[in-house]
Amino acid sequence: MNTFKPLVFSGVQPTGNLHLGNYLGAIKRWVDLQDSHDCIYCVVDMHALTVMPDPADLMVSTREVTAAFLAAGIDPKKHIVFNQSRVRQHAELAWVFNCIARMGWLNRMTQFKDKAGKDRENASAGLFVYPSLMAADILVYRATHVPVGEDQKQHLELTRDVAQKFNNDYSDRIASLGVGVEMAVGDETVSGFFPLAEPLIGGPATRIMSLRDGTKKMSKSDPSDLSRINLVDDADTIAKKIRKAKTDPEALPSDVAGLANRPEADNLVGIFAALSGTDRETVIRDFGGRQFSDFKPALADLAVARLSPITDEMRRISADEAYVDAVLKDGGERAGVLAEETMRHVRDIIGFLQD
Repeated sequence: MNTFKPLVFSGVQPTGNLHLGNYLGAIKRWVDLQDSHDCIYCVVDMHALTVMPDPADLMVSTREVTAAFLAAGIDPKKHIVFNQSRVRQHAELAWVFNCIARMGWLNRMTQFKDKAGKDRENASAGLFVYPSLMAADILVYRATHVPVGEDQKQHLELTRDVAQKFNNDYSDRIASLGVGVEMAVGDETVSGFFPLAEPLIGGPATRIMSLRDGTKKMSKSDPSDLSRINLVDDADTIAKKIRKAKTDPEALPSDVAGLANRPEADNLVGIFAALSGTDRETVIRDFGGRQFSDFKPALADLAVARLSPITDEMRRISADEAYVDAVLKDGGERAGVLAEETMRHVRDIIGFLQD
């Protein structure tokens, strides 16, 4: 049976300093996936235009994010690392998907509601159709697996909806061209051109929260720098931010269930678990019943030990712009070959004339 080859795709926006949440929730997991999957990792600079960054800042951030990928251990030779705008097929397929996706689907996207706020009429069309471009990012490579956080799971569900609608709308054409691939959908085996990509969600730190408010996600846009640990922070800054992290007056609980309704405690325990490669149960076994005055220094030492080598390597790589640009150029060329192969079929399927 002709089936889709397993392939991982994921991306990060180059909008400001990367922080601990980006590392634990995404990049660290990407590094681990390299051992078991073919991977394509993208700096999604086209998505960044939804916030209209300064052009010079965008170039700097794109290189910085790439340097973070490489410093963390992503291998650009065995896998593909590139910036999205180098592969124009992303935008081409996004337009096709804009014509496939329904307004009702996009209206339900909670991230658009959160980012547009009360002034939705003044939000850009790009922000509204952002999920169509995300679907194109994934499906232009016919990726089968996407490591995502809980906040992106809804966008991946829309990607699956778009893929399924395309497969259904053009089923006869796909069959006549002989480009369909068999896949399991529920209890059935069906044929389609695009896979229904599966989310990879797991681990102790899929969602890292603010150090100042355990109910809010750690974010680059938070006005307080104390709310996050940036990947460029030095050891003293990391230790200070953890020391100042908000906690409650109670000791750490004796079991994981005791973390319920204690968002700051749960966040710090989750960060410790992710950095140490264990789980919350192990952390509570070692620190349960102890005060935060004991736990925070241990967490600070662990964070410095894990992050400082990455920070040092990231700075070294960032200083060599020619090397970073060469990695992105090579990755873009390799990604472009794969994307164009998909788009040649898509153009045939939807009826575009081409050479």
